[in-house]
Amino acid sequence: MSAWLLSLEGTEAGHVAALWLALLAAFLHAVFGALQKGRHDPWASRMAIDGWLVVLTFPMIFLVPWPEPHMWPLFVGMVAIHFGYKFLQAMAYMRGAYTVVYPVVRGTGPLFAVIGAWLIFGETFSTVQWMGLGVLLAGIFGLAVYNLIFLQTARETLVPALGYALATGLFVALYTTYDAYGIRATANPFTFLAWFFFLASLDFPLMMLVTPMRHRLAGVPLKPLLTRGLAGALVAYGSFGSVMMATRLDKVGEAAVLRETSTVFAAVIGWLVLRETVGPRRIALMTLIAAGAVIVELGG
Repeated sequence: MSAWLLSLEGTEAGHVAALWLALLAAFLHAVFGALQKGRHDPWASRMAIDGWLVVLTFPMIFLVPWPEPHMWPLFVGMVAIHFGYKFLQAMAYMRGAYTVVYPVVRGTGPLFAVIGAWLIFGETFSTVQWMGLGVLLAGIFGLAVYNLIFLQTARETLVPALGYALATGLFVALYTTYDAYGIRATANPFTFLAWFFFLASLDFPLMMLVTPMRHRLAGVPLKPLLTRGLAGALVAYGSFGSVMMATRLDKVGEAAVLRETSTVFAAVIGWLVLRETVGPRRIALMTLIAAGAVIVELGG
């Protein structure tokens, strides 16, 4: 299967596959964020998700080719970046509603990911694509401003929540670019994916079990938490795996932008599942996000 996937690199079929993988990643990432933000403490939810990823992925690392020697330093950087992303995201989710925090996290990412793709991979956007990115960012940050002005619940923690969300978005851009470099640096992309899911998932279970943060697990019903964790782990395979494979097959910047349509999916999930108010103005702003992503794709 890896040989077939690698044969798609740089082809029109690879471009189409990357498009669908990025959109799949967008939907699944919105689901993933809702699973972490939902019923349980975000730290406990993330620990359960990562714990399942470690257990499920451990056998997989013996089914793929062993990493080349030059990959081990890249794995060290990958673990550090993803821990920073997960830590900041949990801090943001503790302080703000899902439909408030998530758009800012995802809105910051694509702009810096596009810049990183230009600096590292030499990718460029056309004028139309930059216009599309501007439309997408206007929708995403418009949501943040709207929430800042009109949101009535949890206003005392809103500014810190948006601050953590902004920092998380910077880490999203960092890991998007870094992971794209990593998955391109190994001969077999499944080698990178298997070791990514195993190594980058060790941190939260260890932190929650051997530090004072384990008090967050006190009194938490384990069966529902573990069930949510298993669901989150399975979704994570599709979400993070799809976008990394998309960046292997086609442009990093386009994949990063298309994935941010996850904000639209997040609004629907927040409204239907988490019972958070959306409203017509937020829907209009989310339409801008989807329109921006379409413009980026058509302008390529």
